[in-house]
Amino acid sequence: MFTGIITDIGTVRAITRGTGGEWGDTRMEVECVYDTTTIDIGASISHAGACMTVIEKGQTADGKGWYAFEVSDESLDKTTMSDWKVGQKINLERALTGADELGGHLVTGHVDGVGTLTAREEIAGSLKLDFTAPDGIAFGIAPKGSITIEGVSLTVNAVKGSTFSVNIIPHTATATTLGGLQPGDEVNLEIDLIARYVARYLGHMKDHSA
Repeated sequence: MFTGIITDIGTVRAITRGTGGEWGDTRMEVECVYDTTTIDIGASISHAGACMTVIEKGQTADGKGWYAFEVSDESLDKTTMSDWKVGQKINLERALTGADELGGHLVTGHVDGVGTLTAREEIAGSLKLDFTAPDGIAFGIAPKGSITIEGVSLTVNAVKGSTFSVNIIPHTATATTLGGLQPGDEVNLEIDLIARYVARYLGHMKDHSA
């Protein structure tokens, strides 16, 4: 579980493409500012909103920490990770602990779909970003509701059909990868956890009332 508050921007340092199936997952290595001695093997870390499990860790010759994880074909298909390249900058967040401040909202790290940035506009020092969401998850995006974009917890400003907008302050623009997004860029989206269960409940009620 995560909060959507980014604590580092990591760099993809290596990618080994898998062939699918058992032991055939794609392996990725990420360089970070985290003290990797405090990261357990098996720990969960959010990568641009996608939760992955650490399988190896170490330090570079110049003392920088790195860790590795494997990505299944399912994750590659359902997120932007299939397009990642060596040198890619990604938002990172370590898993929530009982002592952490919940500054964003509850985020599972399970990406619901891939959206596309359609427009960006600077307004009074902030950055307004417009996105389109896949039809299958648009139901879960509501004005003043929560949305996770590339692992970042944000508040939805407006919604029209499958298009929605958010505003980000200068700090968020520089402390995450969102400030560098350009129209046409794809992003990982996770709708609010409550919206998932409300939709599931309403679907269940509809099925049993027919």
